[in-house]
Amino acid sequence: MRTQLEQLERLQRLRRFLSPQLAEAIVSSGDESILRSHRRQVAMIFVDLRGWTTFVDAVEPEELMRVLREFHDTIGGLVRRFDATVGFIEGDGVQLFFNDPIEVPDAALRAIRLGCTLRHEMAELTARWQKRGYDLDFGAGMALGYATCGEVGFEERSDYAAVGAVTNLASRLADEAAAGQILITQRLYAEVGDEVEVQPMGEFRLKGFQRPVAAFDVLGIREHASETRPLQTS
Repeated sequence: MRTQLEQLERLQRLRRFLSPQLAEAIVSSGDESILRSHRRQVAMIFVDLRGWTTFVDAVEPEELMRVLREFHDTIGGLVRRFDATVGFIEGDGVQLFFNDPIEVPDAALRAIRLGCTLRHEMAELTARWQKRGYDLDFGAGMALGYATCGEVGFEERSDYAAVGAVTNLASRLADEAAAGQILITQRLYAEVGDEVEVQPMGEFRLKGFQRPVAAFDVLGIREHASETRPLQTS
């Protein structure tokens, strides 16, 4: 009984930043070593809401929380569907990434598939918001690069984080994205060039980066692109 309770506690803790499939795999194996600090190439996604600052000043706190819950529920469904790792959820900003703690062969394409699916689902959600008089939408930035990954925090409260320039880059691109836009870096596009349709957006001068950054707006996934398959956790 004690062992079962300990496993349940570990599972609940891991589910805070891992998809259910990954959390259950770690608990069943009894090996949490992958949560220790390490370097890994990741496909990083940052998503936030457009019009949020104005919205916060215009509605009651209860309605604010209702909208956040709807947004987060949409993100949560995609985390489970695409086996994404949750970096953090802070109000209207959400960070997700792929290829850590479990490596996947299609991290870049998986990230873009999640982004395109999110855009489709957000179109339905923003339409409902508009009927309630709310002018909200989303923007996303994605980047591919190496990060230092691992569990951070203290005994009573911890998260799983990916720290590095790739994290900041995805966040800065999200800041530049227009409503409904998904901006990706040239490095990420090079990984999936034959699989996606994009529009070149030129170069952006981003805070914290000395050189201009070339970015592409993702228009969609090409029909011949291979389907993203669930992770094998056995």
